Amino acid sequence: MEEKKFVEIKNISMTYHTLDGETKALDNLSFDINKGEIVTIVGPSGCGKSTILSIIAGLIKPSSGEVFIYGEKIKNTTKAIGYMFQSDHLFQWRTIMENVLIGLEIQKKVTLDSIKRVEKLLDTYGLGEFKNHYPNQLSGGMRQRVALIRTLAIEPELLLLDEPFSALDYQSRLAVSDDIAGILKREQKTAIMVTHDIAEAI
Repeated sequence: MEEKKFVEIKNISMTYHTLDGETKALDNLSFDINKGEIVTIVGPSGCGKSTILSIIAGLIKPSSGEVFIYGEKIKNTTKAIGYMFQSDHLFQWRTIMENVLIGLEIQKKVTLDSIKRVEKLLDTYGLGEFKNHYPNQLSGGMRQRVALIRTLAIEPELLLLDEPFSALDYQSRLAVSDDIAGILKREQKTAIMVTHDIAEAI
């Protein structure tokens, strides 16, 4: 019996309707992703990269085509998918620890075990001593690491990264992209990242 693919994108097309007419963002796109793979989608701004992630995440419905995770069709958002945006979206009035726990709070999954697991992630990735600090006390690179740990805290099976380093200066971007690639590999996560930067993708 053929083993089910982890993620299957089948014949996805997306047309946006505006006052000026129709804009085709995606046209009959298909690809598969195996468990543990880190896939990067590269292209210029406005070519439909973020649209692909939004469709996979169940945030928008494609004009045609389907997305499957382990053979199950994605119809809405699902806890199996974690989404990391271009901006870190940290709440300035919450400490780093409180920011990282927000996804678990929403899912009503804050337990002693989940708090310990989050503390371990913060320690492992050099943020343990900053857990009671506020976002404006951290560098841009550290804030992106916090955003990734917040996404990892809900234990998603698939991570979607939407140009996660674009707000950083060049030096920070190099360091943080290395950092985050290392974290994804160590945590054995499957990820799809979109970027317009070929060097970043490599």
